Amino acid sequence: MNNTNTLISLRGVTVEYDGVVVLDHLDLDIKDKEFVTLLGPSGCGKTTTLRIIGGFTEPSQGDVFFDGVKINDVPPYKRNVNTVFQRYALFPHLNVYENIEFGLKITKLPEEERKKRIKEMLAMVGLSGFELRRVNQLSGGQQQRVAIARALVNHPRLLLLDEPLGALDLKLRKEMQIELKRIQQQLGITFLYVTHDQEEALTMSDRIVIMKNGEIQQMGTPTDIYNEPINAFVADFIGESNIVDGVMIEDYLVEFGGRRLPCLDGGFGKNVKVDVVIRPEDWEICKPENGQFRGIVKSSVFKGVHYELMVQAPGEEEEWMVHTIENHPVGSEIGLILTPDDIHIMNKMSPEEEAELVSALEADSILEDGEESDEE
Repeated sequence: MNNTNTLISLRGVTVEYDGVVVLDHLDLDIKDKEFVTLLGPSGCGKTTTLRIIGGFTEPSQGDVFFDGVKINDVPPYKRNVNTVFQRYALFPHLNVYENIEFGLKITKLPEEERKKRIKEMLAMVGLSGFELRRVNQLSGGQQQRVAIARALVNHPRLLLLDEPLGALDLKLRKEMQIELKRIQQQLGITFLYVTHDQEEALTMSDRIVIMKNGEIQQMGTPTDIYNEPINAFVADFIGESNIVDGVMIEDYLVEFGGRRLPCLDGGFGKNVKVDVVIRPEDWEICKPENGQFRGIVKSSVFKGVHYELMVQAPGEEEEWMVHTIENHPVGSEIGLILTPDDIHIMNKMSPEEEAELVSALEADSILEDGEESDEE
């Protein structure tokens, strides 16, 4: 069963709650020493996938394999897996040392070996000297480091992380993203990470798995998924996109915004309606007379590293989003240029799919506490 370097395999895994399908015949392989992120809106099934692997939820159908061995009936405490939750579940009556030691004492590891491992873990998470500190005296970031140390001190093959940075402020969250990736690379342990935060997924992952309605939409490296989204849901969920109505004239030639432009896509047929995806940063701004398109700047917002312009599309009611390091005043006319590599073609969304996409993105944008609701 086990392919080379494959640590976890899910085959046909289905989960239903009261007749509602949360996971729908899911197939997923996770390689040894890989950092994989499950990304998607609340309720898409990512936390349920984590719980299936951890042994906290049983699949209605399908099998789970760990290093080639079926583990459907193996209880959580017998799996070589540990979990870090958003709420760190530390013991408030124990100090930092005792919290980290707790799992080692259960395994009856000799005291000298326990001391050695705890010292190593404290150093790795930057908490040397905090051994006697009560956990309720620690900041949120320090508590999170204790939870990670406690989960790693047993040397698991796989660490599951369920929205572990959701309770932290923005600055600390960004710092911990870098720390988690460093720890994963240093230890060579497989990390499976759950988040609805696109930036977290892009920053840390070797591979990203994008989920919607209990199904995998696309798997790939952050670069592949960002540059070559397979559908409109992926394009809009993993970063911002302009999704424009277009017609595929023939292979490698698309028409939109009143212009025919070369592209790198084929296989859609001739004169077929399609969705054209353009990332905001891929537009090149030029003088109006030199552009493939001309548009009027309707708004300009400074975002810190770039300006976000909304530009009236030529002959269209909609506006296009353009990112640029140079500001262009509202009301000015600009030219826009695209290369074939900047244009991504996808099958046309149905009205139902478009409404579903809008609903999912709106629901995710108002998610404030980062909690998953798969089982609710």
